[in-house]
Amino acid sequence: MRTALIGYGLGGAAFHAPFIATAPGLELAAVVTGNAERRAEVGARYPGAELIASPDELWARADEFDLAVVTTPNRFHAPHARAALEHGLNAVVDKPFAATAAQARELVDLAASRGLVLAPFHNRRWDGDFRTVARLVGDGELGRVHRFESRFERWRPEVKDSWKESGDPADLGSIVYDLGTHLVDQAIALFGRPTAVYAEVRALRPGAVAHDDAFLALTHTTGAVSHLWASALAAALGPRFRVLGDRTAFVKFGMDPQEEALKAGATPGGPGWGEDGEEHRGLLGGVPVRTSPGAYQDFYAAVAAGQAPVPAADAVAGLEVVEAAFESARTGSVVPLAR
Repeated sequence: MRTALIGYGLGGAAFHAPFIATAPGLELAAVVTGNAERRAEVGARYPGAELIASPDELWARADEFDLAVVTTPNRFHAPHARAALEHGLNAVVDKPFAATAAQARELVDLAASRGLVLAPFHNRRWDGDFRTVARLVGDGELGRVHRFESRFERWRPEVKDSWKESGDPADLGSIVYDLGTHLVDQAIALFGRPTAVYAEVRALRPGAVAHDDAFLALTHTTGAVSHLWASALAAALGPRFRVLGDRTAFVKFGMDPQEEALKAGATPGGPGWGEDGEEHRGLLGGVPVRTSPGAYQDFYAAVAAGQAPVPAADAVAGLEVVEAAFESARTGSVVPLAR
C-alpha cells in the first residue's frame, strides 16, 4: 500500500514513519510537511519518500496512493481524515480521532459507504504492560476484576508554548484529549463501553490554560470500575497499573520502553524490541511476572493486511466518554451514557 504520512512532528517521526517504512506490505511513499527542517530530516532518513508540501497537494494526487496517515495537530484530525476518505484513501487517524463523538460517527459512516479502512491510532493497546494486563484478565488469573487503575503521570511543572497546551477549544489541548484518550481506550478494550462516567478535570500549573490534570471513573457492565489518572504535575508517580480481582491483584510500575526507543531513533521490530527489563516486571500476587513484549509494529501489520486493528466504533465510544467527562467535571455529577 503506497502510504502518505500527513505530518512529521513527534507523532509522525517517532510513532508512524518507522513502522510504515518497515512493515511488509506498506511503502512510505510520501511525507506531507511544509516545515523546512522536517523536510530535511525526512530526506536524510527516508530518501525514497517524496516530500509533499501540503494536504491539498496530496488530495490532488490521491489516485497515486492507497493509504493516508493523519498525524497533524489535533484540530485537523477529523477534517484531514474526511478529506482522505472523500478522495478514496484508506485512513489511519491519530488520537484524538475527532473533536466529538458525532464527528467520529460521520467519519465511520463515510468510510463504510466507500468501503474503506478507517483505523484509529490507539497504539497503546500494544504497550507491553497493557498486553500483560489484557493477558492476565483474559486468562482469568485475577479472578473477577472489580477495579482497574491506570495512570499516565508526568512531572512537567513548566507550561510549554504549544498548541497541545492551548486554551483555544478548537485546538483540543486538554490532557483528556491527549493522554486521557489512551487511558479510556485501554479501559474500553478490556471491559467494553462504560455505562457511566465521573470526572475531575483541572488546570493546575501556574499559567496553564489547558487541562493538565484529570481523574476519570468509568462504570462497566461487567461490574468493574476503571479509575484513570492523567497528569503533568505528578511529582511522585503512582503505579502504571493496579488491577484488583477477587482472586489476586497485579501491580506494575514504569512505562513501556517503545516510546523512548523510538525517540532515540531506533528501528522497530528487531531482536529484543519492546522487551521490558526484569527489574521493571509487575507483581501478580507479589510474584514477578514477565512483561509481554511491546509490539507497536502489529498495528501496521494489520493495516497492511487491510484490517482496522482498533475498531472505529471503539474510538466513537471513547469520545462519548470524553464528552461525558467534561460534563461531569462541569456539573460535579455522574453522567450516564445512553445506550
